[in-house]
Amino acid sequence: MAENEVPEVVTPFTIGPTWQRGEDGKFLLPEYTLGWHALAWTATYLQHYVGAPWRYTAEQARLTLWWYAMDPVTNRFVWRDGVIQRLKGWGKDPLIATWSAFEFVGPCRFGQVADEGNEWGVPPGQPLGQPHPAAWVQIAAVSQDQTRNTMTLFPSILTKRAIEEFRIDLGKEIIYADKGRARIEAVTSSPRALEGGRPTAVNLGETHHWLESNQGHEMAAVIERNATKSADGQSRTLANTNAYEPGEDSVAERTREAFESAEAGRAAEVGLFYDSLEAPAEAKLSEEWIEPTLRAVRGDSVWLDLERLKASILDVRNPPSRSRRFWFNQITASEDAYLAPYEWNACPHEGIELQAGDEIVLFFDGSKSDDATGLVACRLSDGHLQTLGVWQRRPNWPDGVPWRVPREEVDGVVDFTFATYRPLAFFADPGSGFDDADGERYWDSYIDTWAQRYGKRLKLKAVSSGHGAHAVMWDMRDRRRQQAFTEAVDRFYRDVLERQVTHDGHKVLRQHIANARRRTNAWGYTIGKEHRESARKVDLAVCAIGARMLRRMVMNSPAWTKRSKARGAGRVVVLR
Repeated sequence: MAENEVPEVVTPFTIGPTWQRGEDGKFLLPEYTLGWHALAWTATYLQHYVGAPWRYTAEQARLTLWWYAMDPVTNRFVWRDGVIQRLKGWGKDPLIATWSAFEFVGPCRFGQVADEGNEWGVPPGQPLGQPHPAAWVQIAAVSQDQTRNTMTLFPSILTKRAIEEFRIDLGKEIIYADKGRARIEAVTSSPRALEGGRPTAVNLGETHHWLESNQGHEMAAVIERNATKSADGQSRTLANTNAYEPGEDSVAERTREAFESAEAGRAAEVGLFYDSLEAPAEAKLSEEWIEPTLRAVRGDSVWLDLERLKASILDVRNPPSRSRRFWFNQITASEDAYLAPYEWNACPHEGIELQAGDEIVLFFDGSKSDDATGLVACRLSDGHLQTLGVWQRRPNWPDGVPWRVPREEVDGVVDFTFATYRPLAFFADPGSGFDDADGERYWDSYIDTWAQRYGKRLKLKAVSSGHGAHAVMWDMRDRRRQQAFTEAVDRFYRDVLERQVTHDGHKVLRQHIANARRRTNAWGYTIGKEHRESARKVDLAVCAIGARMLRRMVMNSPAWTKRSKARGAGRVVVLR
């Protein structure tokens, strides 16, 4: 598709099992789920309005089936907690209200396996549920207005049959059933008041508003602890959110980062269900793009008025970042961000990878323990970036236990790289950490060894002549190198916006690119962390920028020019 061409149908960016398709193109469904019983029960006891039984959209039905997926061996829920992220107006509150009603008086816990001809029409072999003996459902938020959005739905969605059969007493902030055996309550009180409860299900509303300043983080922590100590171990928490604003450090932001860390293999899988439907990275806020993009990201919420949303997006009084967050469901960058995630994702990154024997350049950014250590390759022929290794402390690393980057492992990756590809240049920034044993910088001896081992194979040396000549050592504390890297930062930015960079889609590299912030210096602007002590690393972004810089240095070198001429005067090299 041409750069300015608008597709008739926009393909959204999706997260979650509800969007997986089989070879036949149909959506995949869980093999074993209490969701079938949930669908039947809600159709029987809930209503859209009087006389109209509740019916989920196809998207909502798939969400129900996946959220209530169970392990067929243990008959326990697959997911421990979850997040549903959608654009504003999608209908998160009604969906959460129906699931809350099911958890309140419905058959929300495993009872038995369905056989043929059961009264609910649940497929044979699927689980049938039974009510929780002491259901306690909480609708949690950081303000009363937020809980009211859900709580006010119960009087209208509960049928007369449900109210009579389960003896439901409708209140504004607490709803009881069966003479107090079960209850739904709205909670917005202080975290200390919540401590110690044993709710059976908790719904966290609009977690993009849960901040440190309004005790949102402490509330989320208390709710998680309360759910963890539930008697049957099956209490779960479910958050709903719009796209959060990066840099606010909301509960929604921390949860998304935890999910992406687990996806990248840097944190353990803990049973987090995350489902999101977002505009693709290339979507523009132009009149031609808006309507097909909204059709993609609204999913089954056909009640949203596209013309009204389009007018809001085109209204110059509304900042583009806000329109992307609210209506495109995109996580947009903070004001000082180097690149937005969607800008990086828009670069080609699927089906492109290095091949054995490729000519490459390598950039290494070293650290001892606090920051990450990374190694990124850039292919000479087309500038493609590939992450070869990243080492950083896991978020759940125990306090008080020292962690160091495993130098032997890094050395093994470097050795494998030289055995597999044809590196023509290798620059390594040693960082500032020192070895506890000998007082030397943590990476100096290894970088010296790499220079001795591979120096003769490199066509461009890090420091080619004079005092301190070295084949690999490229210490970025030197002002001349800071200036060169600053120029590379701006060039890299422009190349990304022009879609001239291809990459391997590595999730940690994506995260480090998103973490990078603009920092001014004597030559323009470079990149850095949001603050010195931040846990959000940027080192792999440094490696990617350095690798693209190094490629240009090689291709502009006399040795490369001489080789190009020797291969034929008609050969043209395009620097990207």
